[in-house]
Amino acid sequence: MADDLGAPLGLATGRRRWWRQLPFGLVGGIAIGVVATVMGVWVLFIDDPNGGEPTAVVRIDRSKTGIPPAEVAVAGAPRPANADGSDLAAAPHAGPGPKVATSGGDRAVEPAQPVMRVPEAIEGQPLSTTPVQRVAEKTRFGILPRIASDGSRPLDVYARPVPRRAAANARVVLIVGGLGISQTGTQEALRVLGPEVTLAFAPYGASLDRWTARARGDGHELLLQVPMEPFDYPDNDPGPHTLLTGLDAQTNAERLQFLLGRLTNYVGVINYMGAKFTSNDGAFGATLKEIGGRGLMYVDDGSSSRSLAESGARAARTPFARADVLVDAVPADDMIEARLAQLEQMARSKGLAIGVASALPVTLRHLERWTKSLEARGITLVPVSAAARANQG
Repeated sequence: MADDLGAPLGLATGRRRWWRQLPFGLVGGIAIGVVATVMGVWVLFIDDPNGGEPTAVVRIDRSKTGIPPAEVAVAGAPRPANADGSDLAAAPHAGPGPKVATSGGDRAVEPAQPVMRVPEAIEGQPLSTTPVQRVAEKTRFGILPRIASDGSRPLDVYARPVPRRAAANARVVLIVGGLGISQTGTQEALRVLGPEVTLAFAPYGASLDRWTARARGDGHELLLQVPMEPFDYPDNDPGPHTLLTGLDAQTNAERLQFLLGRLTNYVGVINYMGAKFTSNDGAFGATLKEIGGRGLMYVDDGSSSRSLAESGARAARTPFARADVLVDAVPADDMIEARLAQLEQMARSKGLAIGVASALPVTLRHLERWTKSLEARGITLVPVSAAARANQG
């Protein structure tokens, strides 16, 4: 009987030679073929429209927001229509509001004639925190603003009343933007800024409903920041759904409606970037017409000298205001102080001046002190809707 002792030196017994007889080349070829087949089926039949796009995972510190973790909404989550659960259906309406024409499910809006109106809120009373049914419609993009059948505009319905004393004082509109993305930054802005300051929210943040409801509950007027094409796009990309000069009017309109559906209870929109887009009469003019047709105002942040906002808004009959000073174009202590002094001087000489700032920590420190000291110097902070009414007058 053959065993290890009886086998020739250097040779294995028959019981240990069987594995060497396997066709390893054939087995390896079959394995490679199976892997290639699976990968081919995945590429051909698995729908992954975002495959290959760069992604990033960001850790958000929710511990300092003051909001229970279970109540923090996810971006893009559907919102209830009203606190009472009533449906905001897009019912046809007549009267002095916009004329609505539908074709294949698309909605075209003609702006109504501008009408001088006063805010519906009463001074000292809380502002609405949920959409007001008569100036809202439910669409596939979410709840969008509209002009009511009685001619009421979101600009009027969601406006903050102007203090009576403002008529005798120099007036300043202060708009602080970039809110809604950083939760700690948004919370700090709400903590230090008084209700007279207008807040502009970006459309990309999570928990936007909760933050805007809190801002409205504190008495702030709101604007929506709309991303628009800069000259160095796409190297400098404002974000998803940016309005672009190279897109057709229908695509830009749908992008705008998507963005408008991200917030509610705002009085108008303000550009985010957009030097190229706001210098294009065709694309920008159509956007201004849509904004005015929905009863909103347009605010130009003053960052581009090529902007056609003023003439375009006039042609589209859209309520309009333009910022006079970019408070933190250079976010340094001495530069911010100089810009605030400039804004104050312009308010004294013009009667009303508009400043735009970002919710940077260094900016908020200066704004907290500056806004609290204005009244003693005979200057009144007013909401941005006051500028729209002043321009209409």
